[in-house]
Amino acid sequence: MGMTGFTVALMLIGVIIYPCVCVKEFSDHQEIKIQTLLKRLNKHALISVKSVDGDIIDCVPIHSQPAFDHPLLRNHTIQMRPSFIPEITSTYTKKCTKATQAWHKSGRCPENTVPIRRIMKEDILRSKSIESFGKKTTSSIPENDPSKDHEYAVMNSMQGKYFGTKFAVNMWKPEVQVPNEFSLAQTWLVSGVGTTRNTIEAGLQVYPGKYGDNNLRLFVFWTANGYQGTGCYNNDCAGFVQRSNKIAVGGTYNTVSQYDGDQYELSVLIWKDGENWWLQIGEEIVGYWPGQLFNSLGNGGTIVQWGGEIVNKETDGKHTGTDMGSGHFAEEGYKKASYFRNLMTIDETNTLREPQGVYPTTGHDNCYNIKAGDGGTSWGVNFFYGGPGLNERCP
Repeated sequence: MGMTGFTVALMLIGVIIYPCVCVKEFSDHQEIKIQTLLKRLNKHALISVKSVDGDIIDCVPIHSQPAFDHPLLRNHTIQMRPSFIPEITSTYTKKCTKATQAWHKSGRCPENTVPIRRIMKEDILRSKSIESFGKKTTSSIPENDPSKDHEYAVMNSMQGKYFGTKFAVNMWKPEVQVPNEFSLAQTWLVSGVGTTRNTIEAGLQVYPGKYGDNNLRLFVFWTANGYQGTGCYNNDCAGFVQRSNKIAVGGTYNTVSQYDGDQYELSVLIWKDGENWWLQIGEEIVGYWPGQLFNSLGNGGTIVQWGGEIVNKETDGKHTGTDMGSGHFAEEGYKKASYFRNLMTIDETNTLREPQGVYPTTGHDNCYNIKAGDGGTSWGVNFFYGGPGLNERCP
């Protein structure tokens, strides 16, 4: 074979082999990054619980949890309990059955450990990238949300100074049409604007693109720069400090409300104590967001929001059929539509008060809507919300 022929042969071989080498090198590099992230997030557990929903809950020593990998928390002294819990002076009746997390059927975590949902390789591969795992990649604030595929039905407080909120949220398991959509019910405590925006968020969500299933899950979230890279869901990065050995953020609830049947709800309390922002679910103190994570929230939030959010990917060019709440419109009312009740905010004196002048934000009322409930009842400030998405009136 002449030189020219040999060169051509090498070029042909290069065309065939070179991409394969690149793919293998990329694959090996990706695998190393995934394993490094898994090793960082999944701390050594004293015991592990295999939940009936498929999760593995690791009981991690409280001082070894992922939160303390944050550079601002390396010398953090964990707070085992808040100095106070805001008390309610008004009637706050509970009409619904208590909900428990699914993993409790298989075991419990010992004292001085915290239950953390184990992150699997598949969880990371479902994210848009390894670097974006656990993060929100677009703004997720109901007002002035630049992301066109997010839709909301929320109640907003007036602008002011807020140091927490308390409410009860009805528990439903909404149907989500495609894996990269979600449906949630949550609260937002917000301060700042743009890249200085701080949020503390907590609630319930169905998000198959994150968790790999359609289970209803408790979640927490935070950002300190307007969703531009800081913060994350649950224990997916260093930040939120777990305190409870009974409730796992990211954990599943199998007990959900039925249409015209039994109703379940979750009581949520978030409040600022010193520098830290605490979370209580029902009667259990779950943990806190350390004040060091934030800047503008140190002076309190400026607005509080409560309600539902979905993602609409317009599969096949049509509006999504993903449910918000129960999947039924607000006007259907109790046992049929989802609700938030007994909305309260916390002022600078650490007093729980009913918010005045709340107002709604919605996108497409023919897809999802919201309706204020009757005042002057034991439900206090309340509202119904939700909808089925795609229907004869929703494009």
